[in-house]
Amino acid sequence: MRLFDSSALNPGVARREVLGWAMYDFANSGYTTVVLTAVFSAYFVGGLAEGAPWATLAWTAALSLSYLIVMLTIPVIGAHADAKGAKKRALAWSTLACVVATAALAATPALTGSSAIWAALGLVVLSNVFYSYGESLCAAFLPELARPQAMGRVSGWGWAWGYIGGMLTLGLCLAYVLWAQGQKLPASHFVPVTMLVTACVYGLAACATFALLKERAHVRSAAEQDGVAGGWRASWSRLQATWSHARQYTDFCWLLACTVAYQGGVAVAITLAAIYAEQVIGFQQQETMVLIFALNLAAAAGAFGFGYGQDRLGHKLALGLTLVGWIATCLIAAWATTKGQFWWAATLAGLCMGSSQSAGRAMVGLLSPPARLGEFFGLWTLATRLASIIGPLSYGLITWLADGNQRVAIVSTSLLFVIGIVLLLRIDMQRGQAAIASPAPAPAG
Repeated sequence: MRLFDSSALNPGVARREVLGWAMYDFANSGYTTVVLTAVFSAYFVGGLAEGAPWATLAWTAALSLSYLIVMLTIPVIGAHADAKGAKKRALAWSTLACVVATAALAATPALTGSSAIWAALGLVVLSNVFYSYGESLCAAFLPELARPQAMGRVSGWGWAWGYIGGMLTLGLCLAYVLWAQGQKLPASHFVPVTMLVTACVYGLAACATFALLKERAHVRSAAEQDGVAGGWRASWSRLQATWSHARQYTDFCWLLACTVAYQGGVAVAITLAAIYAEQVIGFQQQETMVLIFALNLAAAAGAFGFGYGQDRLGHKLALGLTLVGWIATCLIAAWATTKGQFWWAATLAGLCMGSSQSAGRAMVGLLSPPARLGEFFGLWTLATRLASIIGPLSYGLITWLADGNQRVAIVSTSLLFVIGIVLLLRIDMQRGQAAIASPAPAPAG
């Protein structure tokens, strides 16, 4: 079996382009792994905020604000990129902004008091907004690269490569943290270095994407571009038009609803795993980083292996199986009392994470009209960011209402995956693909 098999690709697509596309997942995965999951999230709660009762809620609120910004803007950005034939250029600007903001997080431990808190929260909001833009724009290239029957396989390649990148970034950071702790250096010393390492890997790896990936979108006519650009009023008009068009594709809309539910649970795992491990189970910083490293290894295996499996099983069934796995993960984590027991939950979470994200992205590609990929992937990103508000924020609120009991919150998270399964049952992939084969006319706007 050849990596990046040409038979999975559309005519005229070279394997090096798929490598370039997958390298973006490789590049940006370090951001979520180190900043949102393993290092900075736990450092903010336990270090900058000194374990204050409001710290977890403040962290989830900042992330929720960033996702709200993305929700309100990404469909417009996707539409603009489609109209101008500029997905690659928009991806470059988003990447640069995220890299700069991530590097700037290195300065926050040098600040004191509320200044450090507000600076950290502001930079996390900024970096996560641009990370989300890049994620959506990169995903919109998938249907241009992969044949419909191989969408899951190619999506899996990207996710698997991404988790390898996340492991590389985390591994470099872990090596430095272990050295720094051996020198008796505090977290205020080694955390800034991990932010700089993450920013450097992101920026350097993304260069491969811009060198190898082609822009295949064509610039639309002046009439087609009308309303895409020209201020916020035009932007809101375009957002409304995009949604009105998407509503004509019933199965795509059911997929968006399903995404909001299950991705809310995935967002909890991504943003709060380290906090749960340290605050509830008793992991130390370096133990948490090793745990997240293993989680990424399992996620890479899940994304790559399940990418092939979902093309044979069907994307709907494949996604359903991973959601069942997510429910089991939440229950194991809630009842875990030892580090060994929590390791089982983390390993299963990794397998499910890679599989569910790969399957979800492939389904979006299969149910999106070819001429409006940027817009429809923008709506998918909107759905994932709404989920990223609902999941972590509800977790933070339930933890607060339960007097700090995060076990209650993680059990509640399993309900999001149950809802996801119920909504998934409403999707008919054959009907959805038939709909885009005979596309409805786009509404005016």
